[in-house]
Parts: sequence; structure tokens; C-alpha cells
Amino acid sequence: MTAYAALFVLGMVQGLIGTFQYSRGPAPLAAILFDLGILVTCVLAAWGMRTALGGVLPAAGWLLVTLVLSSAPAGGSVIVTATLAGEWFLFGGSVCVAVGVVACFAMWSRSASRRSAGPPPRRLPGG
Repeated sequence: MTAYAALFVLGMVQGLIGTFQYSRGPAPLAAILFDLGILVTCVLAAWGMRTALGGVLPAAGWLLVTLVLSSAPAGGSVIVTATLAGEWFLFGGSVCVAVGVVACFAMWSRSASRRSAGPPPRRLPGG
């Protein structure tokens, strides 16, 4: 249970850092790297936890933080601007999160079906 909470917090931290640092360097490069980072985190977390939930939790944490921080408050100032890098960070990150979650479910649904099918039937000698 603690590991799942840590994965959720990891996704939140990635979203928090990415929200403030997406525009560093050449225009969309940092944003694309942050997007790929959350994709890799989702897939590796699912692989490490051996469940799809392991990959869903970092994705949920990332989405929660980025959506809250990218929405315009009553004052009107925003953190993620409508620039090329900002759009790559938000839209590309959302696509990477979706791809990561689908990959997690595909990876573990196949392995679960193989486990439930059992071992292959044994062949009898001479038959």
C-alpha cells in the first residue's frame, strides 16, 4: 500500500516540476522530455509492481497536479502558458499518460490471461 502511495506522489512531483520547468532550453524540447518521463514512469511502475495499478497511479498524480496548476485562477494568471512548449507539455503529457496506462493494462492483461490458462498440456511419449 505504501508503494502505491509513493507512486502516486512520484507522479505528482513529476507534474509539479514539469509545470514550472517545461519551458527551459529550446522551445518544446524540455516539455517533450517531461512527457516521455511520465510515460516511462508509468510503464516501469507497472512492470515493477506487477500490476496495472502501479502504472495508473503515477499517471493520476501527474494529471491531478498539471490540471490544477494549469487552470486559470480568479486572478487571471496561469502557470502553463499557451506557447508551443506549454501545449506540448499539457497535450503531449496527456497523450503519454494515456499511452502509458493503456500499455500497462495491455501488458498485465496478457500476462494474467497466460497465468490463468495454466501450463501447456503435456505430450505423452509415443503419441
